Amino acid sequence: MLTPQQITNVENTLRHSLRTKFQHYNPEPAVMPFHTRLLGKDRMALFSFIHSLNTNFGTSIFEPVAKSLAESRFKVAKLQAVAGDKISEKAQRVIQDIMDNLTVNGNPNKEAEIEAIRAVCQEGKMNTVKPTKVDVWLESHSDELFLFDIKTAKPNKGGFKEFKRTLLEWVGCVLAENPNRKIHTLIAIPYNPYEPKPYSRWTMAGMLDLDNELKVAQEFWDFLAGENAYQGLLDCFERVGIELHNEIDEYFKRFNN
Repeated sequence: MLTPQQITNVENTLRHSLRTKFQHYNPEPAVMPFHTRLLGKDRMALFSFIHSLNTNFGTSIFEPVAKSLAESRFKVAKLQAVAGDKISEKAQRVIQDIMDNLTVNGNPNKEAEIEAIRAVCQEGKMNTVKPTKVDVWLESHSDELFLFDIKTAKPNKGGFKEFKRTLLEWVGCVLAENPNRKIHTLIAIPYNPYEPKPYSRWTMAGMLDLDNELKVAQEFWDFLAGENAYQGLLDCFERVGIELHNEIDEYFKRFNN
C-alpha cells in the first residue's frame, strides 16, 4: 500500500508531467479535412495528443512515477543513467557466446550468465562502448543494483534478442568498474494489456530468464514501492484524471478557434 507521502509524490509527478506536456504540445500539422469536419478540431487535437502521449508515455509518465515511488525504498533512484563506457573484450565475447547459445537452445539462466561475465569482466583489452541508457537505475541500501529497461506493453517479439543483449552489456559495463558488484538487469512492462488473462510471457521465454529478468505490471510497481502499490498507483492516476478533467477540456476547446 502506498504511503501518504508516496501518493502525494506520484500525484504531483502526474500533474507536472501532464501540464508540461500541454505547455510544449503542438498538434501535428497533418491535414485531415474529412476527420476534422466530422469530429471537430478539438477532438482531433485530443486524438493527436493521446497518440503523442502514447508514444512517449514511458519517459514522460512511467519513468518519473517509478523514480518517485522508488525513492522511498531505495538509496539511489535515477533515470536515463549510463551503465558505464568500458567493457572488456573477453566479456563481449562471453556475451556473444551467450546470445549464440540462446538462439540455438533457448534456455536462459541469468545468474550463470552474470557469473560468466564477472569471471572475465576486467580481462583483456578494455573497449569503449556507448550502451543503451538505463531507464530506471536503483541502488538498494545493501548496495545491490537493479537496472530496468522499461518497454511498451506489447513489445515486438523480434526485439527480445536486442533487449537481452542490452541487459548483458549493462552487466559487463558495471562489472568492468566494480567486479564484485551485486547486479540485476531487468525488463519492466508497466501494465498487462491482456488482463484479466496472464501476460503472454511465452513469446520471450527463449531469451529472457522469466524469474530474474522480467517484471510485469503489479510485479514491477510492487517491487518499487511495496505490496499493493499497483492498485494504489491506479487510484492515483484516476484521482488526478478526475481533478484535471475540466482543465484538460478547456485546453482542447481552444483548438476550435
